[in-house]
Amino acid sequence: MTDFTQIRVDIADNIATVTLHRPEKMNAFTRVMMQEFIDALDITDADDTVRAVIVTGHGDRAFCAGADLTPEGEDGNVFARHKEVDDLSDEIVRDGGGRLVLRLFNSKKPLIGACNGVAVGVGATMQLPFDMRLASENARFGFVFARRGITPEACSSWFLPRLVGMQTALEWCMTGRIFGAKEALDAGLVRSVHPQDELMDAAVALAREIADNTSAVSVAMTRAMLWRLSPTEHPMMAHRIDSRSIYRLGKSADSKEGVRSFLEKRPPDYPDTVSADMPDFYPWWEEPDYR
Repeated sequence: MTDFTQIRVDIADNIATVTLHRPEKMNAFTRVMMQEFIDALDITDADDTVRAVIVTGHGDRAFCAGADLTPEGEDGNVFARHKEVDDLSDEIVRDGGGRLVLRLFNSKKPLIGACNGVAVGVGATMQLPFDMRLASENARFGFVFARRGITPEACSSWFLPRLVGMQTALEWCMTGRIFGAKEALDAGLVRSVHPQDELMDAAVALAREIADNTSAVSVAMTRAMLWRLSPTEHPMMAHRIDSRSIYRLGKSADSKEGVRSFLEKRPPDYPDTVSADMPDFYPWWEEPDYR
């Protein structure tokens, strides 16, 4: 396992747990954390024993307190750290939170957030591409960018309105106010709210339901289809991929095992793997570049 300095990665019983780990800074986000998190996702995607990934923060105060505004070795405004460039398509301009979120978006494994405390700025936006988000009762969220003189980042202008609707997304981003777990639940930002000491148990139970009962290939395809096809301009786009997917997976060893285990009233034992058995037309999209 890679030696990480700002996150922890634990893999056990088919579940990977990624813990943001900067306790002295309330798990604040840095470029190092960004790259380590991306590297961790490469590990979990490549490991066929991993069936779900849980992401949480260290301790009971913060999931992630946003970008570290005073990182070591940097003075002044962290948002203005880059040298001047004339071409805004230059890679140096790219937002670090966005780099992470795009990698999360492309995960082949389901992502479950366990928000254990304060989550503001990138601490909130990095959770948007998680497939399910659970929160503790003491969780607090804030899309605080307008209060820092900047704008929403980490692709949140794409994700947030899809999750909570345009009006709520605009209110949260325009006011930049901090709000609690109940408001997040009522708006659909989180799936459920739990006492702090029950949060991880609830996240693990959800991960277990996926790991113990479903086909890894089916889940990877389902994740890609729902995230990528729901924003398309016509249901025909979905029909094309649905049809191809059912045709290919319907002939798979997993499909045979799914039917057989159902008829025999026993737990399934799916043989196919994400690394070797994704349909031949996957991926069906062309990944756009930054330029």
